[in-house]
Amino acid sequence: MPENSKRFSLNSKGSSFDGMVEALTGAFGSFNAEPVDRYSDFRWSIDIATCEPAALITGYHEHPFQFQVNATENTTEYLSIVCPRRGGMGVQRGSSMADAGPKSMLIYNSLEADFVKLQGQSSLIDELLVDWRIVQKTIAETFDRAPKRSLELLAQLDVSTPAGQAIANLAEFMIVSMRNNGPLTQCPLAMARVTQALADLVVRLVPHRLTFLLEKKPSAIVPWHVRRAIDFMYANIHLPITIPTIAEAVGVSVRTLEIGFRAFKETTPNAYLQLLRLRAAREDLLKADYNQTIKTICLKWGFVHFGRFSAVYKANYGESPSETRKRTLHPSGGDL
Repeated sequence: MPENSKRFSLNSKGSSFDGMVEALTGAFGSFNAEPVDRYSDFRWSIDIATCEPAALITGYHEHPFQFQVNATENTTEYLSIVCPRRGGMGVQRGSSMADAGPKSMLIYNSLEADFVKLQGQSSLIDELLVDWRIVQKTIAETFDRAPKRSLELLAQLDVSTPAGQAIANLAEFMIVSMRNNGPLTQCPLAMARVTQALADLVVRLVPHRLTFLLEKKPSAIVPWHVRRAIDFMYANIHLPITIPTIAEAVGVSVRTLEIGFRAFKETTPNAYLQLLRLRAAREDLLKADYNQTIKTICLKWGFVHFGRFSAVYKANYGESPSETRKRTLHPSGGDL
């Protein structure tokens, strides 16, 4: 996928396979591709437009070919939604393979594709990309935990099903509104809300490793004031914010905020904020950075009593902060 950039665009076309590879290598980093067969003429065109937090790729290829992208540390991780107009596209991740054509979509994590194949003659494909950090945030809010491992997201979605129609309609709206520097690219607030809605639909409607947990969670949509409160917590987690401060920032009373969190998050705002800070502390503890002592990390995330922090931490994660720190030397891979 395109390297990290707030705005990036590429409009190119040609009639040789080598010319296409040369053009795409500059946009995708290390790009390895080969045609399915030998062709004397290989007409192609590609339009790429990036406007945080989304990107749109529209590609035309006269003949089928296959490729691999060797991601670098600067390559953005995306939720990829492939909408073939003509022809098709297949993605392989490990032993799993999924294909999509004009009546289906392909949904996957852009950095987890081991192998991609463009299928059919004169294929025309739109690929909508959403910054994977939005998906991570959605997972954290939906399941009250941040994923530490792959979601194992690779799915072919039939656009005639209710789930497929919901995602296809929203994706199509984004594609039309982004194409040719469209109106959605001119309105950052609308872009943020639409991409968040798309991430919500994918997390709830497309099968992945945590789908089974949805049966244990209330399916009601979290109200706006609870979502804004959570956004405010994330943005100010490093500051000594209080629940009255959060309620004032959202524009509701503390009582309303309490009711909302109990109804839709099954906890209190204070407990939820503490959980976010615990997660942040755990992420620091799991980093191999011994310049930060455990006490420094404790204070950094608002825990002024080390003994109380250790007790709460162990109750949530089943191990003490010092035990977590030791695991950076011998990771077990058991984190969610």
